Amino acid sequence: MTSAQSALSLPHDSPETAPALDVARIRADFPILHQQVHGKPLVYLDNAASSQKPRAVIDAVARFDSHDYANIHRGVHDLSQRATVAYEEARIKAQRFLNAAHDKEIIFVRGTTEAINLVAHSYGRTVLNLGDEILVSAMEHHSNIVPWQMVCRERGAVLRVIPMNDDGELLLDEYERLIGPRTKLVGIVHVSNALGTINPVRQMIEIAHRHNVPVLVDGAQAAPHIPIDVQDLDCDFYAFSGHKVYGPSGVGILYGKAKLLESLPPYQGGGEMISAVTFEKSFYKGLPAKFEAGTPNITGGVGLGAALDYLAGVGLAAIGAHEHALLTYATERIRRIPNVRIIGTAKSKASVLSFVIDGIHPHDVGTILDRQGIAVRAGHHCAQPVMQRFRVPATTRASFAFYNTKDEVDALISGIERTIEVFA
Repeated sequence: MTSAQSALSLPHDSPETAPALDVARIRADFPILHQQVHGKPLVYLDNAASSQKPRAVIDAVARFDSHDYANIHRGVHDLSQRATVAYEEARIKAQRFLNAAHDKEIIFVRGTTEAINLVAHSYGRTVLNLGDEILVSAMEHHSNIVPWQMVCRERGAVLRVIPMNDDGELLLDEYERLIGPRTKLVGIVHVSNALGTINPVRQMIEIAHRHNVPVLVDGAQAAPHIPIDVQDLDCDFYAFSGHKVYGPSGVGILYGKAKLLESLPPYQGGGEMISAVTFEKSFYKGLPAKFEAGTPNITGGVGLGAALDYLAGVGLAAIGAHEHALLTYATERIRRIPNVRIIGTAKSKASVLSFVIDGIHPHDVGTILDRQGIAVRAGHHCAQPVMQRFRVPATTRASFAFYNTKDEVDALISGIERTIEVFA
């Protein structure tokens, strides 16, 4: 690897001039961080799986559940009206977070997985015919592979794959060659959960749109780290999860261009998404209700709104700059350890550091680090094709958040060195 390849670049839209974070103050906002595990201070480096919640989110959820909770939209009583206002305010916060043009373009879902399934089944079943193609990348999470396989199998369509190089970067020339008259949609991850690669999604969207192909972006790993502007990206769909952005689990957002969403049939049927029902025929509401059947995760939506408020208060540019500094420091330190290999060395990365140690299974690495109070993820990270591409069964993954510190990186490095000593 050349020195140019090894130099990490800042995440897009995270200027080097971003203000420094007061990490001690931020850590004080996260109660769960202040504990010991196995008698050692907790070092939480599993943020790509789920981030932790600040007190502002915890309090917002408790306050809503203890003071305002009721079912939304249909009630005439005061509690229902207060709950409806809180829930719809969260939708507007998500609209602002993504810079969507209209709040009706924001669909509440259970998370990125449900968002992609919604698009796969509603859009896929509408447009796919025998021999049509869906294009995804070689670094996708299973959630952006399996739903497309299911719909392709049902419709007789074909799933095609954009290849990547040994650094974990997509081959854009190959990507453009793969797009053809049978391509009906491109599904692309913004930031790889297994490699940390930040894909050039704006460029990829421009290429797809030149061929009149819509694009879905899986933003689960990007939303906590990079400012997202769906109008600037010009993506057709964008999805992210609450539990990745310091909010509750079981709630997330699907953004879709209004004109496209309006043309699609509902994903699920039931209450709330209808305007009238007879045994002969049902009539659906407009956006966003058409895609929100049944009672939603009301409390989760309110908690997600509080999380987005918190992130806005800290500032994603400052968050990205701090996390980039941590990733650069960790990368430089881990490269000095013999017999350790980083999986995913793209120049443009977010705060994911996946690695393998010669002769030691990642599950053993994760177990030994846990005994030292260090929480990492070990496995295939729901990205088995990525593991196959790099010819490894699994990796150990440390993933950083804005509440992590260089001292915690040092603890990780010491833990890795201790693991190697155990197996020596």
